[in-house]
Amino acid sequence: MPSGGFPLDAIARGNAEWIDRLYKNYRADPGSVDEQWRLVFAGYEFALERGIATAPTGDEPRLVGIFDLVHTYRELGHAVADLDPLGHSPREHPLLNLAEFGFNEGDLDRHFSGGSFVGIEQTTLGDLVKALQETYCRTIGVEFLSIRDKAQRDWLQQQMEPCRNRPALAPNERLQLLQRLYAAEMFEQYIHAKYVGAKRFSLEGGEALIPLLDAVIDTVAANGANEVVIGMPHRGRLNVLTHVLRKSYEAMLAEFEGVAPAHDRLGGTGDVKYHLGYSHDYEAPGGQRVHLALCYNPSHLEIINPVVEGMVRAKQERRGTPSRRQEVVPVLMHGDAAFAGQGVVYETMMFSRIEGYATGGTVHVIVNNQVGFTTNPDEGRSTTYASDLAKVIEAPVFHVNADDPEAVVHAGRLAAAFRQKFACDVVIDLVCYRRHGHNELDDPTFTQPQMYAQIKKHPTVTARYGQNIVAEGAIVEGNIAEIKSELRSQLDRAHEDAKEFVPRQTPEAFGGLWAGFTTQAKDWQAKTRITAKTYDRIAATLTSLPDDFRPHARLPAQLKQMADMFAKGEALNWAAGELLAYGSLVLEGVPVRLSGQDCRRGTFSHRHAAFRDAESGRLYIPLNHIDDKQAEFEVYNSPLNEAGVLGFEWGYGSVDPNRLVIWEAQFGDFVNGAQVVIDQFVAAGESKWRRGNGIVLLLPHGYEGQGPEHSSARPERFLQSCAEENMQVVNCTTPAQIFHALRRQVKRDFRKPLIVLSPKSLLRHSKAVSGRIEFTNGDFLESIDDATADKKKVKRLLLCTGRIYYTLAAYRDEAERDDIAIVRVEQIG
Repeated sequence: MPSGGFPLDAIARGNAEWIDRLYKNYRADPGSVDEQWRLVFAGYEFALERGIATAPTGDEPRLVGIFDLVHTYRELGHAVADLDPLGHSPREHPLLNLAEFGFNEGDLDRHFSGGSFVGIEQTTLGDLVKALQETYCRTIGVEFLSIRDKAQRDWLQQQMEPCRNRPALAPNERLQLLQRLYAAEMFEQYIHAKYVGAKRFSLEGGEALIPLLDAVIDTVAANGANEVVIGMPHRGRLNVLTHVLRKSYEAMLAEFEGVAPAHDRLGGTGDVKYHLGYSHDYEAPGGQRVHLALCYNPSHLEIINPVVEGMVRAKQERRGTPSRRQEVVPVLMHGDAAFAGQGVVYETMMFSRIEGYATGGTVHVIVNNQVGFTTNPDEGRSTTYASDLAKVIEAPVFHVNADDPEAVVHAGRLAAAFRQKFACDVVIDLVCYRRHGHNELDDPTFTQPQMYAQIKKHPTVTARYGQNIVAEGAIVEGNIAEIKSELRSQLDRAHEDAKEFVPRQTPEAFGGLWAGFTTQAKDWQAKTRITAKTYDRIAATLTSLPDDFRPHARLPAQLKQMADMFAKGEALNWAAGELLAYGSLVLEGVPVRLSGQDCRRGTFSHRHAAFRDAESGRLYIPLNHIDDKQAEFEVYNSPLNEAGVLGFEWGYGSVDPNRLVIWEAQFGDFVNGAQVVIDQFVAAGESKWRRGNGIVLLLPHGYEGQGPEHSSARPERFLQSCAEENMQVVNCTTPAQIFHALRRQVKRDFRKPLIVLSPKSLLRHSKAVSGRIEFTNGDFLESIDDATADKKKVKRLLLCTGRIYYTLAAYRDEAERDDIAIVRVEQIG
């Protein structure tokens, strides 16, 4: 038994003998037991003095039982909570029977200590059970005992137990809540009536999402946030755009009338209305200004998750303030089937506490329709809850019945306040239903006939809540009529205006950090050479260590070899070309972010961008020590996944065009795991959503005799995706070429993704080298002519790309053929 902290696990299963011994120790010397136990025993003796508890002899099991009772309700109360609006929640659990704790019905009127329940010192057993059921078994069920952090558990108990997990809303707050619910409901019904058969992926059945998001946004704003970045799938998206992002009814209905959004009228492919994003500056009730941004999203539901996290991280780093993690907050919405089924959800949640990817916690909202497209929960997952993945990272989960909007608001406030206080992920499982099918053309009665027969008869949340607060005297019937009349008038006026609506034209140039950039790539070249002085400064930094650094035994020799290479300046290798590019950019004030699997050292041990002290393990990154005024060079070994990390880096690059953002695959074919990100964002993001991005993908490539698995980044896939100048594909053959290609990415007035089929065999190839002058007096060459060939003798011209050049050149020299010229195509897309 641990001596520190409250030993709940010991008492949770009734170790009476241990409790008896602990109590005897307390009687002999109160200071010999933990402070929390001193309080327990002091309260117990207080009860003895007043005759409201029996003598210690033989009663320790009852004391244990009280603590076990409280602990078990905290642990399992959610299992019997009233969570399902359709009434299918289990209401009993054998481990919550009184007999499990050594009590029976006759004990309900007896007085006991309140155990560790916050706010109760002494009470009857019956009142304690009632308090526990009100807190953990009504329309909010909480899973939080998987959290090992005592401060987090204590804080949650203190927030939930004194108020019995119920907010005290004033009448005006309840009226406003009803207004928000009616706005969500009537918007959906209006579109359903006016645009019969139009796809909108209705929120009906989950209208409480709107006041839930209100509660989250207002709470994070009150706790230091001034920007919220939202990612969500298509279910309810139009409703969120209209009522949370405040996109006008006129603009939304105009899209149903066939008026294209502004950005679609400026070229590109555009996208369907339920994939579009929007932003709005919102004033919270406390007067705080909060910038809200809903991200554009493809149909691959959860793939937006890492993109949002990358965007938030970039926004936070741009601020550079100590409180930046609290200032910009990510909110991710999910469907129940997708949250449980999509691997990228796990990949994204695994970022939550990793140095290079953490954003200070994410508020996750599962819009739990209790059905996928046509798939029941028992067909779509092997877990009790759709949210069970959250246990992996010890995130608290608030399950809440969407038909109890006041409980929904309370859950939203709790979750948001927890995120801001502890900088951790938190999950809200909004248990609702889907009134229509997957879309408005789908008939769900084929696959869920019983469920939809019940839904058809089930009253809406507005009807239920309105009746409740009228009955309680918070409002009168006339208030409801006024709400509905005003909303109907607004929608009717918007419908008329929508027919003549002219979208506000998005300026051709970007705004914010992107001001001055364009989508039109007029000149693909740029001045990328560096001075001899810059070359020397970077070389000196790369080849020296701090005096107090204890290097690996082999490192000094490697640094000496590198110093000689830089000094001679005749045959710089691939790593030198890369590191010179990064070092020169940070000296010029351009931050560099490089991430990927094992990229600090490099999969093939060529890069060594960071060193570890052999004794202390201290990390030293040479390129961050060139000059006091330089920008930062970030290099992170990523989690072992592709879709999540590439999505994160694309999101990062979409926010900050003034930073070189690079993702490196461990092997080029590993990019297969990130194919959705490449298709939906890298290749098509600019065309669909006018979102520029200068991300670089380094893909080790080449047929090196190790079989197909580790041999190809499949350049043909990228070339097939190249169209309308959407991205660049290069297969460089010299270190100077990769140097200029990387620097060129941030030296132009546009940003396009760069795919680099980086070599394996060329990393140490004796011929794949560059001289110093190629860095100080050269530029990127889209093709490299054969300078060794005698044009008068040449009869055959070979065009090739990448490492095969060196194989062909070696064969030509061996065969003594002077009638062949070999031209290298360095940029192939």
